[in-house]
Amino acid sequence: MPLPFDLEEIEQLIDMAIREDVGGGDVTTDSLVPEWLEARADFVVKEAGVVAGLVVAEQVYRKLNKKVSFECEVNDGAKLLPGRVIATVSGPARSILFGERVALNFLQRLSGIATLTAQYVEKIKDYKAKIYDTRKTTPGWRTLEKYAVKMGGGMNHRMGLYDQILIKDNHLKALEAGQALSKGVRLAREKAPQWMLIEVEAKTLEEVEEALAARPDIIMLDNMSIGNICRALEIINSARLEKAPIIEVSGGVTLENVEEIAEAGPDWISVGALTHSAKALDIALDVRGMI
Repeated sequence: MPLPFDLEEIEQLIDMAIREDVGGGDVTTDSLVPEWLEARADFVVKEAGVVAGLVVAEQVYRKLNKKVSFECEVNDGAKLLPGRVIATVSGPARSILFGERVALNFLQRLSGIATLTAQYVEKIKDYKAKIYDTRKTTPGWRTLEKYAVKMGGGMNHRMGLYDQILIKDNHLKALEAGQALSKGVRLAREKAPQWMLIEVEAKTLEEVEEALAARPDIIMLDNMSIGNICRALEIINSARLEKAPIIEVSGGVTLENVEEIAEAGPDWISVGALTHSAKALDIALDVRGMI
């Protein structure tokens, strides 16, 4: 199965994971399992969820031993019930056991993110808003974790500091008081590539007014109460701009309040918890037998 992201970047991550876990060798497996023995084993989901990371688990075994056959039974993004076999590995028993924890670490983490994302997406399926991720990712795992968000039905916000302007309060402190936000947007339009979106953060209704005057592409309503989100959207809609900004809500979003936020009418809802607080999905490798 081809990887849907940069192969070299992911292979470096896999190499590091194998090196930290297997090191100079699996002393338990080497002591107990004959070198000639072959086995077959199933990756099985133990709880309901959305699978992601099969393409990475397959690469783990390719790295360890090309004689191991990895056969996917489902595709990334599949919604599954407990007990479903998602992939089968067969070949040298030692290599299968060497790769067990590394493959599971990728599968469980990424499937957990995909599963949590799908829960948010399901909550707001009747509204126009879309669920977006953030940059609150595990160092080195950003590409994979944002891939998992997509497998759960979510959308990717900027990948890094290099592909979108986002003017926040700490940036404005570098500018003189008064028209800092307007000046920030003007400077961004002058210096950034013309294709790049410009987003500004607004924490108060006064900042929403200032943001509207600056004419950014996106206004982020940051850590606002539901009441203030509704009032901010009223202010923005009443401005009747020829090109209305995209409205993003961020901060304090949970599964309990996301539907109420979506009902207010924003375009995007960004959720840091998708990647910084997702619980790993319970997946196990069950050896079916020796062959």
